[in-house]
Amino acid sequence: MNKGNQTGTTLFSGGAGRFVPVDHAAVHFTGGFWKSWQDTVRDITIPTQYMRLEEEKFLEVLDFRSPPGPLARPIQPSGLSMQHFFDSDFGKWIEAASYMLKYRRDPEIEARIDDIVARLGDGQMPDGYLNSWFIRREPEKRWTNLRDLHEMYSMGHLLEGAVAYFEATGKRAFLDIMLKAVDHIIETFGTEDGKLRGYDAHAEVELALMKLYRLTGEERHRQLASYFVDERGQMPSYFDEEARRRGEDPDDYVFHTYAYSQAHKPVREQEEVEGHAVRATYLFSAMADLAFETADPTLWTALEKLFAHMTAKLLYVTGGIGSSGDNEGFTRDFDLPNETAYAETCAAIALGFWVHRMAQIDLDSCYTDILELVAYNGALSGIARDGEHYFYENVLESHGQHRRWKWHYCPCCPTNIARFIASLGGYVYTSKPDALAVHLYAESEAKVMLGERAVTIRQDTAYPWDGDICLTLEPEEAMDFALCLRIPGWSDEARLTVNGEAVDLPAVMVKGYATLQRHWQRGDVIRLALPMPVERLHAHPDVSDAFGRVAIKRGPVVYCMEETDIGFPPQRLRLPQDASLEAHFDESLLGGATILKGHAMAADGAGWKDGLYARQKPAMIETAITAIPYHLWANREPGGMLVWLLED
Repeated sequence: MNKGNQTGTTLFSGGAGRFVPVDHAAVHFTGGFWKSWQDTVRDITIPTQYMRLEEEKFLEVLDFRSPPGPLARPIQPSGLSMQHFFDSDFGKWIEAASYMLKYRRDPEIEARIDDIVARLGDGQMPDGYLNSWFIRREPEKRWTNLRDLHEMYSMGHLLEGAVAYFEATGKRAFLDIMLKAVDHIIETFGTEDGKLRGYDAHAEVELALMKLYRLTGEERHRQLASYFVDERGQMPSYFDEEARRRGEDPDDYVFHTYAYSQAHKPVREQEEVEGHAVRATYLFSAMADLAFETADPTLWTALEKLFAHMTAKLLYVTGGIGSSGDNEGFTRDFDLPNETAYAETCAAIALGFWVHRMAQIDLDSCYTDILELVAYNGALSGIARDGEHYFYENVLESHGQHRRWKWHYCPCCPTNIARFIASLGGYVYTSKPDALAVHLYAESEAKVMLGERAVTIRQDTAYPWDGDICLTLEPEEAMDFALCLRIPGWSDEARLTVNGEAVDLPAVMVKGYATLQRHWQRGDVIRLALPMPVERLHAHPDVSDAFGRVAIKRGPVVYCMEETDIGFPPQRLRLPQDASLEAHFDESLLGGATILKGHAMAADGAGWKDGLYARQKPAMIETAITAIPYHLWANREPGGMLVWLLED
């Protein structure tokens, strides 16, 4: 990627406005891959997550009129309990449920949300403060530990839920509660005399404030988000001063560096991605929102550098990020272990948030290629095919010890993946009055407004299992606009026709998008063919855990080997360089998926008996192999799994 000669003016002033996402509810998945997943989230995930919230005593924190009971999550040695941010989990659950309500109202789900909202309103402090932990347990300590205790992070997720619920139902109660909470934050924080010059160490409220700003149009909501972003990393550190006020030594901070929270230097000076992966990508998403709204080239320059660093040195082949569980984030360049990979589901989702926003500023497939990688691999692996079991970490190698769970001690990921899948329609298209961009391909139909005129676009395809895509346009009246189709970076031999006439792709390519500027009429048909050969990917030589190994990918889908398919640990496999793998659609595999079949060599364990070591090498025998999509692993019998195969 080389965009160094592009100025902020060039990026922020193109055409008749800027690309904005098409509302997710205007995009209907009519069949195929994503309809199946959205149906699962609506019918299984959202109801069972509410059950888990009840069973795990999350909703008990809203019993403001009762004395607090025993902790559902005890205080850890760090002084933090997961219960400090329970509010965030039902905030995300409301958001996910609201996205589905926008497609189809559900009185039972709405009644549950309304009950949570009523309880939040009942507990809210007169000044607008809203956090169940501090109101019920430590009211005297509110706003005394922004470094550790997630107060605004939790309020941010509640605010996102409130915006989504209002947009889905028109009900104002939750929104009004959160507007009052935001007013309290505005009155409490800032550079003016008498205010706290702080910000939450876990970025999130900034994203929520930008959603609120786009709903209300009130400049003070954007200004508050700008303040939190601009203040982050300023020195002397607010977190040091805050710790001293608590009687603590800042040097005793458990993570030792504020890079953990991207607060080690001002955001515009940050050139390398460091610290906690979710905090980082939530922050970068908010920075992109602000860059979009304010046309700030200094924010954009920082974001470009951070994106370049992450994708060149920190990104798993699956789209996962954050290699270490110690800090839930990044360590050093090229440190991408397989079996101990953290690659938190929330982090992959947040990466999707970020790159989607980058593409709204600069329509470049380098961003949306990562969005697709995340959607089909590193994020989707976080939820089981049954819709009610999950992964927090998403490893790339297992000896059978990794199994999905129905809930987690820190259950941030289940509600996050639910809201991501529920809103995925909003990632398919962006538009502006003179252009429509197609980022993701899926069997679907959408009604898109280009200025004051509507265009219906239909996609007929079996993507991601097949790369043939037929797009039909039905503008309400014949009109001129640019149709921008992402040509994935993995596709080397794409072919494109309009109404049967071949298009010279190189002549119309702009930053990875085939840009078709013409007078479109009802019934115009665009056919895009994206051949999907099985590819072998190799990692940078400094990724030691992948050295001498190969990963298998077909189209947007990364594959893995599972022990249940081959009958022995996949770590024994060696894939010859000339071995071919053939794609077959298997209707019986977890709702249907394309699998890869072929042959490889495997180390023979026979004759080893009870010995651990021997002078001779194990015999290598040819064996049939099957590879399945990585996102589907750990849905069947326990056993080993491997993404990076040794290559002969």
